[in-house]
Amino acid sequence: MTDTIFALSSGAPPAAIGVVRISGPKAGEVVETMCGGMPEPRHASLRTLRNENGDALDKALVLWFPGPRTATGEDLAEFHCHGGRAVIAAVERALGRIDGVRRAEPGEFTRRAFANGVIDLAEAEGLGDLLAAETELQRRAAQEAAGGGLSRKVEEWRERVLRLSALVEAQLDFGDEDDVGGLPEMFHVELSQLLKEWREAIETPRVERLRDGIRVVFAGPPNSGKSSLFNAILDEGAAIVSAEAGTTRDVIERPVALGGVPFLLVDTAGLREEGAGDIERIGIERALGELGRADIVLWLGEEGRGPEGALEVASRSDLNNEEKAEPDYVVSAVTGDGVESLVAGLLERARGLLPKPGTAALNARQGDALSEAMEALSGIETDADFLLTAERLRLARVALDRFLGRQSTEDMLDALFGRFCIGK
Repeated sequence: MTDTIFALSSGAPPAAIGVVRISGPKAGEVVETMCGGMPEPRHASLRTLRNENGDALDKALVLWFPGPRTATGEDLAEFHCHGGRAVIAAVERALGRIDGVRRAEPGEFTRRAFANGVIDLAEAEGLGDLLAAETELQRRAAQEAAGGGLSRKVEEWRERVLRLSALVEAQLDFGDEDDVGGLPEMFHVELSQLLKEWREAIETPRVERLRDGIRVVFAGPPNSGKSSLFNAILDEGAAIVSAEAGTTRDVIERPVALGGVPFLLVDTAGLREEGAGDIERIGIERALGELGRADIVLWLGEEGRGPEGALEVASRSDLNNEEKAEPDYVVSAVTGDGVESLVAGLLERARGLLPKPGTAALNARQGDALSEAMEALSGIETDADFLLTAERLRLARVALDRFLGRQSTEDMLDALFGRFCIGK
């Protein structure tokens, strides 16, 4: 992090304003060079930006933030320029010609904030989800993590584990003295409470389901109306509809927000045992694979022949055809009858599969770390050896540190911050 980095942190030009962010040890030198002097820290100042030849590039609001009390934990500056393409390009060219100053990589500003202790890994992951949020539920869950709510909870858990460790260390150091008489009852009460809280957190729906959407798979034999219903819910011709059996030969996926809830609708090839060609058989194999990945299956085939827990859908109410004796939903993709009721049912079921609004859900990495901590503490018994108990408590603290990113691999960090845009 010896380089000073810059990037356009606002939307792509043309725009009313273009915000160019500079962070690193030479940020102050950049401001001095391009503005002809330093503005007062943390106050917007109107300055003329100039290149190395003294040519005027633009009049901009300049903000100077000396570190470490900044968004990245190091010296930082922002140029609020006019947002035309030529203006932004000229400013970036001038910045790139200053020795020791280079264009930022994706997520590099946030990675520096993490490396400098401004945010922890859980907050960084929440920020990544916040930038990608497309629905209100996604925004609220990501905001809780990005705002530090999840990190504060983990820090509290770590402090409680540390207090339990202190009780065990007292036994190891002073167990033979008269005023130290074994572990107090509160040790086991607190241990039990921690395990209960961790178990509840681990069993809460994961953030990936909220990020990727509830996976709804349309399944059934050929010509059962899967693609027609798929199109009716999407209100678009995403899947080819034909009377010819086997028209859908591959998996078709479409993300959609229904009632503010993210879904991924999946249309699949018709399931049949005979009459399928080689290509269609590949589609059928993929359809069977999708059934195993589904959160919700809409079964349009013969009643009772679908996967366990599938919703029975009679899809041709406009033909007055009693396809099923006790369907969960009766719809017509042609007239739209019953589609609204089906969507309402999907929403009701989906809300039970998603994290509750405003709660900080765990992602897969965080869930694994917390599971490790729980496994460590679960091995503590009432009459366990104190040395083993102390080691299990230490392992739990290490797992919680990993949760917050205090022990992280470079590959994992590269994958996380690579999700971010260039200017973040």
